[in-house]
Amino acid sequence: MIPVTTSPASRAGKLTFDGDYANLTFERRLGHPVEVVWEALTEPEHLARWYLTKARVETREGGRIDFVTGPAQVHVAGKILTWDPPRVFEHEWNVEPRQGLPKGEKAIVRWELTPERDGTLLRFSHRRLTRQAAITFVGGMHGFLDRLENELDGLPLVDWGTRVNEVRPDYPTWEK
Repeated sequence: MIPVTTSPASRAGKLTFDGDYANLTFERRLGHPVEVVWEALTEPEHLARWYLTKARVETREGGRIDFVTGPAQVHVAGKILTWDPPRVFEHEWNVEPRQGLPKGEKAIVRWELTPERDGTLLRFSHRRLTRQAAITFVGGMHGFLDRLENELDGLPLVDWGTRVNEVRPDYPTWEK
């Protein structure tokens, strides 16, 4: 498949705030069939490469996820709320209190795939994050989604830390 090029603005995530909580959303158009994208989102060997995640996924609604993810090695656990291959994978995203997340997190992650003529529309949401976590995570998720695209396109994976530093100015900070 040929990679789909999108404008930088359409690749950016969106943060919305509601009181103490925030929602993070991204949309990406990917030049690959939904089945291929689904595998990259749900199979541990793929997640290890682009998402920097050691993953265990019980592939059923009501099953469990157990991730150790990202450079900070955050432990995430939760129940799968929706398992509808190859369209929707939604799960709890629970993190115990730790440095940088003093109250922990109890949020919901949703990956939604819609077939398009030339590939897949990926909709990602991370709902009910604390404001601090959302502001911290938005650049990181942008970097991970860029790595997902590299993985799917068979290209070298962009360095996550470098990419996060490049996109961070595009997103809110605590000072704004």
